[in-house]
Amino acid sequence: MFGYVRTDTPYLYIKDDILYRAMYCGVCKGIAEVCGQRARMGLSYDVTFMSVLLHNIAGQDVKIEKSHCLTHCIRGRQMACTDELTRMLGAFNTELVYYKYTDDIADGDKGRGKRLWFKKGHKRVQEKYPEIARIVKENMSAQETLEKTGDAGLDRSADATANMLAEFSDYVLGEKRTSYTRRLFYAIGKWIYLIDALDDYDKDLKKGAFNPFINEFPADCRTEMLDKHRESVEFAFHSLFFEIRETLCDIPFRFNRDLSDNILLRGLPMMTKRIMSGEGCKLCKKPTIPDQKAEEK
Repeated sequence: MFGYVRTDTPYLYIKDDILYRAMYCGVCKGIAEVCGQRARMGLSYDVTFMSVLLHNIAGQDVKIEKSHCLTHCIRGRQMACTDELTRMLGAFNTELVYYKYTDDIADGDKGRGKRLWFKKGHKRVQEKYPEIARIVKENMSAQETLEKTGDAGLDRSADATANMLAEFSDYVLGEKRTSYTRRLFYAIGKWIYLIDALDDYDKDLKKGAFNPFINEFPADCRTEMLDKHRESVEFAFHSLFFEIRETLCDIPFRFNRDLSDNILLRGLPMMTKRIMSGEGCKLCKKPTIPDQKAEEK
């Protein structure tokens, strides 16, 4: 889950753009505090959005101040100060990246050297946040097992990833969690998994890798598949958008929700439309980690 959850920028208020950028820096600082400097290289917009949403639902205000960091060492910028929620999100981000490269290695792709950048951070998460480590490990393992069967459809294939986000939201929200917050994060996780699978249709087809869209709608390429089954694919995503809209109505937000609404109600459909049109996720923030030749023992 890297980079698919984005704002619909033309409809984004300036105040929310400033907040979003500040929260991005806040999660980056949270990663550094919990997992070390190297782990910051895996920062994603998806977890930044989760920070925005979870802080709002939890009613936990964010202090923003002008500061400096390794990237912005000359000119300071507005950054959200770290808190316990931000640190938990930083731990979650590191675990996602670590197991993403673990999965790449299992699939025979390059990733062994890149995973080194997150090994120490991964160990720190296991020590400080064992429950977060368990949530990611168990659900990623369930996802791998499910994909190895090779016969899962759209709903079943996305269940493990969706459940991972739902469990994580329950854990960090604590007493403020409800059945509606769980349903919201489950739907977001399901969308992330399915949009990634749709984006990777041609790549997975070439590699012979598991992809639920290939199972449901076999074709020679994604364009051909969408020509034949566009209505069915659109229905799958529109069902998720409906679920998100419905659950949002039953979740109390403590602060202004313009940024969350922009991403959930405009950003997700915008990204879906972009990928279905064949553009791919051009703006995605993928981890760009330099490779290393050997892995630490």
